[in-house]
Formats: sequence, C-alpha cells, structure tokens
Amino acid sequence: MSPSTHLGIQRKGDCKGSIQLLVCTCASQNFTDFGQEDHVTSTGINVPKGFEPAHRDLLLFRSSRLLLLGLTSELWAEAVQINMDSLKKVQRGRTAVAPTAAPDGGYAWFVLLSCFLVFGLTFGVIKSFGVFYVEIQQYFETTATGTSWITSIAVATIHVAAPVASALSARCSHRSVVITGGLICSSGVMIGAYANNVIELYLTVGFLNGLGYALTWTPTVTMLGLYFERRRPLANALASTGECIFTYVLTPLFQLLIDTYTWRGALLILGALQLNLCLCGMLLRPLKATAELTRVDEVEAEETEEQRICEGSDLGTVKVCPEDPEEITDSKDSKTAEFRTRILRYVDYTLISNAQFMVYSMFGVFAALGFFAPALFLVPYARSKGIEEYQAAALMSISAALDVFGRVFFGWVANLRLVETVQQLTATVILLGSVLLLCPLASSFSELAAFSAAYGLVYGAAVSVHITVLAEVVGVHRLGSALGFFMLIRSGGGLLGPPIAGYFIDKMGNYGTGFIMAGVSLLVSALFLLLLHQMTRRGQRSTKRNHNMQTDKMGQSLGGEVTDLSMKSKMEKYFLMLMEESVT
Repeated sequence: MSPSTHLGIQRKGDCKGSIQLLVCTCASQNFTDFGQEDHVTSTGINVPKGFEPAHRDLLLFRSSRLLLLGLTSELWAEAVQINMDSLKKVQRGRTAVAPTAAPDGGYAWFVLLSCFLVFGLTFGVIKSFGVFYVEIQQYFETTATGTSWITSIAVATIHVAAPVASALSARCSHRSVVITGGLICSSGVMIGAYANNVIELYLTVGFLNGLGYALTWTPTVTMLGLYFERRRPLANALASTGECIFTYVLTPLFQLLIDTYTWRGALLILGALQLNLCLCGMLLRPLKATAELTRVDEVEAEETEEQRICEGSDLGTVKVCPEDPEEITDSKDSKTAEFRTRILRYVDYTLISNAQFMVYSMFGVFAALGFFAPALFLVPYARSKGIEEYQAAALMSISAALDVFGRVFFGWVANLRLVETVQQLTATVILLGSVLLLCPLASSFSELAAFSAAYGLVYGAAVSVHITVLAEVVGVHRLGSALGFFMLIRSGGGLLGPPIAGYFIDKMGNYGTGFIMAGVSLLVSALFLLLLHQMTRRGQRSTKRNHNMQTDKMGQSLGGEVTDLSMKSKMEKYFLMLMEESVT
C-alpha cells in the first residue's frame, strides 16, 4: 500500500468572503495493479499508462502541490467575482425603474410649449398684477403694504406648496396634478372678484390662486427637465420667456379691462383665461420607462441558486456559509427601511443634508426678496412721478420685451458652456442688484424706460439659468424633490419681500426705497453663489484626487493579475518538465 495524495478542496465562505483550502492525505487503493487504461486519481489528475509506481507517486505528490497553488488563485478570483456580481445584482434589484434617456426633441417641444404657457399664466400674471394695485388700494382705502400682501401670499403659497406638488406628481401623475391646479387657481380668482374686503382677496387671489400655481408650475418644470438634457439650458430659457411675453401682453390688457369692466370684471376674465392651464396639463405625456422587474428577494434567490454547487466529484466541495445571524436585520428595522424607501420615492428629504443645495437655497431666499418687488412697484412708482396710466403700463411692456431677449440670448450662451453656469448666474445677479440701486435716480418717462429695459435684460439673464444651476447641483434625477424644497425654503423671501418694500415705502413716502431694498437683497444673494462656486471647485478637486487613487489601485490590481498569469505559465512549464522527467 503506497499512500497517494488526495486533494480535498473545501471553500468555507464566511460573511466576508474568506476562503480556506484544506489538503488532507489519506490512504488510497494500491496502484501497483493498475491496468493498461489511463488511471484517474483522487486528485483528478489523469496519469498516462505505463508509469512505474515510484514515478507515479512522485508525480502525484508534486503535481498536487502545484494544483493546490493554482486552484488557490482561481478560487479566490471566483469568490471575488461572485461577490462583485452579487453587489451589482442587489443594486439592480433595488432600482425598480430606470428612466429612459431624455429625447431632446420630438414630443419634447410640446412639453416645452406647455411649460411656456404655464410660465405665462402663473408668474406672468403675478408680474402684471401691479396694474390692479392702485385700483384695489383706492377701492378698499388701504395702504401699499396691505395691498402688496395679496401677491406676497400667492408667491409664498407657490413656494410652500411646491414640495406637495412634487410628491403628488410622483404619487399620481404630472398631468392630473397640473389639471387640478388649473381648476383651483381659476376658481380662486373668480371667487376673488366678489370679495368684500382685502382679507377675502388674501384668501382667494392670494392663497387659492397661489396653491393652483404651485400645482401647475412645479410638475411642468420638472417634466421639462426630464424631456431635455443636452439642450436643457436653452429649453429652460425658452420656457421662461412665457413669463415675459405674457407680461408684455397682459399689462396693457389688464389696464384696458379695468377701464372697461372695473377691477372685478377684469378678475373674472383673468379666471377664465387661467382655465387654459388645464390644457397645458393635458400636453404632459409621461416618459416611457424601461422597468427592471427585479426585486431584492428575487435577486437573493438567484444568488442562492448560483452559489449551490452540484458537482459531486472528488476534486472538491464548495460550501457557502449563511450570513451571520447577528447581521440579519430584524423585521422592525426592515419595515422602517421600507417606510423610508417609500417616502424617498415621493419626497427626497435627504436633500436637507446636502450642503451645496442648502447654500443655493439661501441664495434663493435673498434673491426672492428682490425678484418680485420691482415688478409690483414699477407702475405705482411711475404714477407717483406724474407718468400717465398707459405710459406707466408701457414700462412693464418694455421690461418684458427685453426680458424675452435676455432669457433667450443668455440661455443660448449657457448652452454653449463657455463658462460655468453658476459663474454666469453670479455675474448677472450682481449686475441686476446694481441696476435696481440706480432706479431712484430716474424720474422722467425716458429715464424710466431706460431703467425698465436694463432691468428686463439683466433679469432675464438671471432667471434663465437658475433652474439649470439647481439641476447641476443635485442632479436631474432629484430635480423634482429639489425644486419643491428649493421653493419651500425660498418662500420666506417671496412672502416677506413685497411687504418689507411696502413698509419702507410707507415710512419714507417714496416708492424708490422699495427698489433700494430689492437691490441690496440681490447683492447679498450673490455672496451665497460665490460660496457655492468655491464648494463646487473643492468638491471637483476631491473627486479628481479620489479618481486618481482608484486608477492607481486598478493599475496595481492589473499588475497583480499579470503576475498571477505569469505564475500559472511557469507552473504549466514546470508540470511538463516533471512529466518528461518521469517518463525518462
């Protein structure tokens, strides 16, 4: 009886994927009486016929050691591959639906048209509503501050209800939410036409109208971001021109309607006009998504099937240990995680912990203090300087015309990627604040017309890219929730901006102080954009550094694989040499 080498290979996979190879030597059958056929030993090595027992045992002993070394690297590589495949499958299983690529054309242009009309029938109406201010203030004998609360409540409601609109869009659909919003804002304005005091206007034209605006504007802008990727800056700029064009048209139209039907009749016609928001919602066809119907439990079942080894050969047995029971989450934790996942599907509350997003939101707060006040007080300021009614309304039209040009031109510039979008936004916001500070110097119609043109041009340049910057900060896949939270945080500025300006106007007796307040607020908001730019640069340097480190590690890993291949080649040559020595 001569001992033979029996190679038993057993892989014991603990939770960290470690491997143990056990080699045992046992007594086997007597090889002296083997026949003329080739003999397959317990190691799985095919020994040619005609070998002497001594040569055969020597060959088996040496080749078993080589086989052990070779299988060690092979099994290790196999284990690493299994772990990597499992990780990829779990990640794929937890992603239920993968959105398709943005078409950047085709039906996307109809979505752009819908967004264009929504901008005009929401923020275009808000910017044109200053024509109603003088009439409402005189009718109810209130102050400029009291009248300005109508628009302030509407703007604040838009911002506060934006996260609700995002969640409803994810739960239901963008189309249904926009149609509902159109009905709400139209009803609010029509009911406001029968208001008996300013408080009722706060509730109808302010709150209900703002709620409808939030349910229409937020889902439409989100859908536009999903339909465009390569042309997103230009698409956002073109859509936002609806605000300017409608302001250009609605300002003299509202003045004409007020002169003809009084302010109550004008509100009734405005409510009927806002029913077109329902048609805008009908144009929002959802993007088709390629669903990966792979759940986590199916993936785990597939992994278990792959890990089950059905080979019964003497070469070895592979055993995989289950997870450590201490690491298995209990049912309560699983339910909590499932609940959090459902919430994240509708509202991504983790954005609050994103430092760059919060800095950009603070920019929005101070920018909102200065964005809405000038449009509301431009017509009253011109009237206080002795400008007649239609000339004062023409100032808003001049501003709107240059606003259109500014949005299209600077949106096209942003699409060229000549400079970083956040840098372009910073420069335009600083310039806009400077222009507003110069407004009190204008007193004649020509000077006010020049101010309106400059204000409209720079304002259009600023607002044409601010949504694009938001998408770059958080990513387009989180744009819906980010837009909702951004509007919510910005609501403080939108709510307080016009009343603060109205307070200074009442105290100083001059509408020019409202423009000074707006200009200072915009200059402060530019400081947050500068901080955001520095944070982005620092993050890019950190990402580049990590990328270089990963590249070095990959190079080392590839070098190790080349070394393993060379070792295998050497072992094969050594094995052939042993065969030749045994034969001789």
